[in-house]
Amino acid sequence: MVCENKSCKKNFLRLRSSISNHNYCSRSCAARVNNQKFPKRATSTKICIFCHKEYKGDKLKYCSVRCKWAAMSKYSKQALLKIIQNKAAELHRTPSRRELDKISFACIRAFGSWNDTLIKVGLTPHRSLNERMYKRVFTIARDGHKCDSISEAIIDNWLTKNKIVHERNKNYPNSKHLADWSIRNGNTFVEYFGLARDSKRYDETIKTKRDICKRNSIKLIEIYPENVYPVLSLDKILKGGTKIRD
Repeated sequence: MVCENKSCKKNFLRLRSSISNHNYCSRSCAARVNNQKFPKRATSTKICIFCHKEYKGDKLKYCSVRCKWAAMSKYSKQALLKIIQNKAAELHRTPSRRELDKISFACIRAFGSWNDTLIKVGLTPHRSLNERMYKRVFTIARDGHKCDSISEAIIDNWLTKNKIVHERNKNYPNSKHLADWSIRNGNTFVEYFGLARDSKRYDETIKTKRDICKRNSIKLIEIYPENVYPVLSLDKILKGGTKIRD
């Protein structure tokens, strides 16, 4: 065969079964022709209208989503701090970033990070400043239960408010694993899987707990961050005993 790249026209061999509509002697020849036929859209250097940094883009006005959200926020630094203070007073604890998602990017833009914002307000951050993974911030729920995170305390308080009798840290049968809550006389376990899909080891633990429950005829109700934030939506999950995810 003869290479279809006009600047090459090299003779080459090809199996009959490999012959297609367009044939080239190499990938580089195919790329040269295709790049001429279908040139990539040219990108120009622009200046972000919020942070004034240079970036490559076409019709975009911002260098990142963070800059876009921060620009859309009309709050001053003092207004942002006031919102967080009011939320903390309402909850009687340090609010999580998910609970103030609409202004979180503006806070990060204004103060450098979400933790720096909390420190500026005078609150204790939920996680380590130097580590990606969340550290345990023990929180006491309204019924006195000790919870490993703010999210768990929110769920525990919901159980108390709805008069659902619950026990914390129930042992899985023949295992060292603990269930976050046990309800309905121990026939149902409730778990908050807050780090699902963040860690392979964590996801393997979820599968292990599911298997143990299946072998021992224990119903497992799984709760994820999207069921807690931005709006707490546990009525259907816990009152109806619906299992959200297989």
